[in-house]
Amino acid sequence: MDAGCRLMRPQRRFFSARDGLRLSALDWAGPPGRPAATPLLCLSGISRSSLDFEALATGLAAERRVVALDYAGHGESDRAAEPARYAGPEAVQDVLDAVAALGLDRVALLGTSFGGVLGLALGTLRPGLLAGLALNDSGPALQQGGLESIRDIIGRDPGFASREQAIAFLRRVLPPLGIAEAAWPEVAERTYRQGADGLWHPRWDIRIVDILPRAPGATPDLWGFFRALPAVPLLLVWGQESTVLTAPTVQAMRAARPEMTLCSLPGIGHAPSLGEPAARAAIAAWLAAMP
Repeated sequence: MDAGCRLMRPQRRFFSARDGLRLSALDWAGPPGRPAATPLLCLSGISRSSLDFEALATGLAAERRVVALDYAGHGESDRAAEPARYAGPEAVQDVLDAVAALGLDRVALLGTSFGGVLGLALGTLRPGLLAGLALNDSGPALQQGGLESIRDIIGRDPGFASREQAIAFLRRVLPPLGIAEAAWPEVAERTYRQGADGLWHPRWDIRIVDILPRAPGATPDLWGFFRALPAVPLLLVWGQESTVLTAPTVQAMRAARPEMTLCSLPGIGHAPSLGEPAARAAIAAWLAAMP
């Protein structure tokens, strides 16, 4: 294997959170022997994992280090004894544990959905950590109706008999995401994995559903966090068909932070895959604005 191939392959890293729970991340080391660019830290959606960022990270690994985290209860990280361990404040602390364990002093943070919410909180709790913040279909006000459709998916383990059954299910329930025909098997494998029983199960602990707000109006108001973000490069990638982040919220975000770049994706729902050419170009430009 040549040096270029090794550069593009991540290392699976394991480390302990403050309570001893084992957490995991994929770590693309970046190019050796050149001045270090700002590392990119990728935080996934509520039921997703580090696998969502493989294609993006592979394309960026020639320029910088990229780390994609598995939250507690997700991917290769340990499951918690109690679902309350998965709540937002605990996840924020897990991110802080991760950056300490992995030697990430200052990062460009890219957060999808729930990951973006964590980025907003970190901008207040640890503003010096953020060299830049990119929000992927995430913001300070998320719609309860859109979260309900997410709840229906993540709160159950269908135990599919085959990958083809998993694909059929995802085709039926996912919003429009511009997924190519040939990409559906990969989408299914990033979402489910085959267990010892031969069935395909979620890559997350389905008890994570318990942390989603249930009562109308119970979604948190994060406008204070958003307005308090440090003066760093900001990017919003927005799927115009999103039922989680609506057009009025996007307009209000732009009014509150007019320096924020908006990448608007027509025909795409929640949440963009970040494989869209416009999203890739916007992320590249955002990263270029950081030392």
